[in-house]
Amino acid sequence: MVAGGTCLCPEDCRLVRFENVGLRYGMGPEVLRDVTFGIPPHSFQFLTGPSGAGKTTLLRLMFLSLRPTRGLINVFGRDVAALGPDEVAALRQRIGIVFQDFRLLDHLTTYENVALPLRVQEREEATYRAEVTELLGWVGLGERMHVLPPVLSGGEKQRAAIARALISRPEILLADEPTGNVDPRLARRLLRLFVELHKTGTSVLIATHDIALMDQFDARRLVINQGRLTVYD
Repeated sequence: MVAGGTCLCPEDCRLVRFENVGLRYGMGPEVLRDVTFGIPPHSFQFLTGPSGAGKTTLLRLMFLSLRPTRGLINVFGRDVAALGPDEVAALRQRIGIVFQDFRLLDHLTTYENVALPLRVQEREEATYRAEVTELLGWVGLGERMHVLPPVLSGGEKQRAAIARALISRPEILLADEPTGNVDPRLARRLLRLFVELHKTGTSVLIATHDIALMDQFDARRLVINQGRLTVYD
């Protein structure tokens, strides 16, 4: 067990580093307090804790959509406090994220939503069409690729959001309750997809309440409770 957020990876090799990070909204109490931990390259870990403990807030900080009230956050060797909007956008392209609310664009088809990160990178469709189609087939959406999100069920939207996060083969994948809207069989299949992505070199961090699911993997656990983080290796 490693308590208090100590990371076994040397400081200069961590993809993400938090040091004494605190965050509060407005004048309210801190929702995160003295959070210190690191995400090493090629790592696989779970983030868990009770509802309202700060899991989603922590993921948003890692995705650079929030700034801390205090402390240091370093992502890919960059101090996020010193980044301008263009630099933040560039770093985000190296991070895949699955939100609980999916954030699919209703005017784009399932295929177009999944392909969006590649379009942002200005890749020609001919270079990724087969890859997007194959991934949609793997997550069980091969026959739904040409429909719009309002037609999809909650579980189908979840799988589309996961495929979109995976398609650009990010250096870090952040997933907020990615199996919350699917049955146990599909949940295991999706976790295998995350494991395979990890084997290619991506660091994976999955926020989940599902203890039984976590117990199937010998993976590091980040446990957050009342705004404080403890790391179990």
